[in-house]
Amino acid sequence: MTESLGIRFLVVDDEESIRRLCTTVAGSLGFTCMEAVNGHAALALLEDQPAHIILTDLVMPQMSGIEFLDKVRKMLPRAEVAVMTGHSSVETAVQAMKLGAYDYIAKPFSAVEELRLFLRRMAEKVQLVEENEFLRECTYAETELHGIVGASPTIQEVLRMIARLKDTRTPVLITGESGTGKELVARAVHFRGTFANRPFVAVDCGSLVPTLIESELFGHEKGAFTGAVRSKMGLFQSADGGTVFLDEIGELPQEMQAKLLRFLQEKEVRPVGSNNKFKVDVRVIAATNRDLESAYRAGQFRKDLYFRLNVVTIHMPALRERLSDIPMLTHWFLDRYANGTDAQVTANAMKCLLAYDWPGNVRELENCIERAIALGDGKTIDVRDLPSAIISASPTVETSAMPIEGMLLSNDLEDIERATILRVFEQVNGDKVVAGKMLGISRATLYRKLKRYNIGPRPSLSASQGMN
Repeated sequence: MTESLGIRFLVVDDEESIRRLCTTVAGSLGFTCMEAVNGHAALALLEDQPAHIILTDLVMPQMSGIEFLDKVRKMLPRAEVAVMTGHSSVETAVQAMKLGAYDYIAKPFSAVEELRLFLRRMAEKVQLVEENEFLRECTYAETELHGIVGASPTIQEVLRMIARLKDTRTPVLITGESGTGKELVARAVHFRGTFANRPFVAVDCGSLVPTLIESELFGHEKGAFTGAVRSKMGLFQSADGGTVFLDEIGELPQEMQAKLLRFLQEKEVRPVGSNNKFKVDVRVIAATNRDLESAYRAGQFRKDLYFRLNVVTIHMPALRERLSDIPMLTHWFLDRYANGTDAQVTANAMKCLLAYDWPGNVRELENCIERAIALGDGKTIDVRDLPSAIISASPTVETSAMPIEGMLLSNDLEDIERATILRVFEQVNGDKVVAGKMLGISRATLYRKLKRYNIGPRPSLSASQGMN
């Protein structure tokens, strides 16, 4: 268990016999062992070789164990430090625990096994910390993807495009129906790349008041128009160094299209009412649910702006075009809205979800799952919990189906899920962390499904740190 964690152990004691005993026991547990005769030597050692577990005597020459503990907590706040007490009272050991010590153990040790169990418990605490860190990293990674879940070929191509574009300043045009997740793609392009710490400003062009669009985008000077009681920085300027996401770019009035084109060519903004121009360096990502090529041919959108924006296109497919992703997306939303419970979906409910054509796309599916969790018992989604429009799309299902564990489906649906997981697993060469992110499921759920579908051996929790 502990060997996979690579635990480094340090014992600090002026008695050589104690140090030798501790390193022998720790070594039998797979620890990498170090020793020091006093606090000063230990601190010098920790500067170059930080330890996960430290066992220190309370009474030592030159520096007391309490003083050493205080310095270590500042140097290595995540290290687990325990104290050995033979001369001092229990009250002193308790004081050490108040200062952040893991625990205390009396010496001489009553038995070697007592020391072994004590160090093993400390290792389990380290493992727990590492486990929580792993989960936080997975959560961050999932957030990085911004909910772009799926293993269908079309979604995998979207993810590949995001990976190629994330570190560039290339303009991107994202197309797709409403609710497919175009803004998720824009955020992934920005936040997964080297400019993630720069501003990301989203602008819904369809909701801007026509008379104030120029002011919103480029800013204005005080007194430039009625109501301009103070100067205001525009959205482009506020995103300097980062990304501006222009959602529903097809709704932008043609007059503003010309000004946007000029900005893209010159990389300058001139606030309304000002004679000054300001250089602005932003990457522009635009999105639309309209066919802009047809729009410019019909004279409804500037042709030159279209080609300026359309350097690289990412198309987000409609949900009906990637039905195989629905089980994964359903599980993703279950995890989000079921408040940590192991929510279930009946086979008949899943049949309904797969039979529906989802005109509102992923957004509609998310709303459907949230509604079913809120109105149902919060543990099982059955046909009766779905909206009538979805139920009517599959009129032959039975509404009395019993709930099934996790995502167990009918044989056909099980085959779909197993094939999807296997395909993703092969694509990432067995990398469970990446596979879980691509599938949009938690690590525990992935392990359960790997075991159920006999896709490789079920890993132990302690092997998590060794996953590639």
